[in-house]
Amino acid sequence: MTDSSAYRVETTSRLAQWRIENLASCTYRKSDPFKIGNWNWHLSVEKNRVLFVKLYPEISNLTRENPPIASFIIRVIRSAGDRKTFTHPEITDKQLKTNEDFVWAIEVPLTGKFIIDVEFLDLKTSSKDGGEPSSIWAQGFAENRSNATALACLCRMLTESIHTDITINASEGSVGAHRAILAARSPVFCSMFAHDLKEKELSTINIADMSIEACQAFLNYIYGNIQHEEFLVHRLALLRAADKYDITDLKEACHDSLLEDIDAQNVLERLQSASLYQLPKLKISCMRYLVKFGKIFDIRDEFSSFMQCADRDLIAEIFHEVLNAWKGF
Repeated sequence: MTDSSAYRVETTSRLAQWRIENLASCTYRKSDPFKIGNWNWHLSVEKNRVLFVKLYPEISNLTRENPPIASFIIRVIRSAGDRKTFTHPEITDKQLKTNEDFVWAIEVPLTGKFIIDVEFLDLKTSSKDGGEPSSIWAQGFAENRSNATALACLCRMLTESIHTDITINASEGSVGAHRAILAARSPVFCSMFAHDLKEKELSTINIADMSIEACQAFLNYIYGNIQHEEFLVHRLALLRAADKYDITDLKEACHDSLLEDIDAQNVLERLQSASLYQLPKLKISCMRYLVKFGKIFDIRDEFSSFMQCADRDLIAEIFHEVLNAWKGF
């Protein structure tokens, strides 16, 4: 009967130890999987004239899509007699995908009991946007937990109206908010509260051109609590508010989102918004959709009405795009 403990690797958060009681000559042994970080790992040993030690992650979708980039120190400790230790030079930022990516050949003969000791110094994952790999431990963990806790507290301040000190009046209702948070997110709000304006004196802000639902979405974004569907529904209202109150990141988010689903029903409205709020990528995309892809012919009546009330500079840009398209034929 096989002793299952002979294949078990003991672990703490970053340390793995495999105790081998006896490895006869010309034999091979592979450990049970053990968890360190996000991955399951294996150790294996093969003894012939030399001892080969391998460390590798278990094959999985996670390993294939995001293999670990490991820094570690690995030791082989002869646990009988003089307890001699063999230490491999420190491995730094090595990507491990297969059982051949780290192989350590130890030419000193080893018999009897020994321990393979792996101390993981760091584990990183590749960035999806092509940036530098990031550690799954330490600073990133603490930072993420801190950010999540702080964000949850901000959301509670808004949803539970904790010590609100200013009221925002929308077109169909009102909602409480906090001057300090609004001022920190918007230089326009900051200026309102810093000077003797009516908003400072009356503790109210009137946003008459915004529905209460859009206003709530606006505040949810500021407080870090907006949901994706809510954002999609109120993109144009949020764009208008972002431009009015100089919230650059919200304006960029709206700009990027409006680029994603241009169609015949919304292209003219988005072209108008692109011109009004100075969104060059959106303007170019809308004009290409209309002119280069010929969709202008599908909405002739709507386009004719649009041209009768459009800004003169925008009309000139559209005609310039049409002329360039004709030159291509």
